[in-house]
Amino acid sequence: MRRDIFQAIADPTRRAIITLIALQAMTPNAIAEYFDISRQAISKHLRILTECELIQHEQKGREIYYQLEIEKMKEIDKWLEQFRKIWEARFDQLDNLLVTFKNQQK
Repeated sequence: MRRDIFQAIADPTRRAIITLIALQAMTPNAIAEYFDISRQAISKHLRILTECELIQHEQKGREIYYQLEIEKMKEIDKWLEQFRKIWEARFDQLDNLLVTFKNQQK
């Protein structure tokens, strides 16, 4: 079952895992050291992130390393872009209002 990437980032633990492996590839045990939950729970989060294609794993010897799939993160960024434009427009309106107000005070 392919999950939606927004399901993956909805959970704070999964967002924290994404942040951790954004810097470097990590093993499940290394990831688990950062959390106060069971190794099995970490595995479940990793499975969901893998199903969403936000992370990928690579076998190196006996270890499995998980790393962030940057291209999938661009999907999230593309979705957020529409809101960024709205926020920027509102900030521009606020700037204009403040300039008008300041000029009226003079």
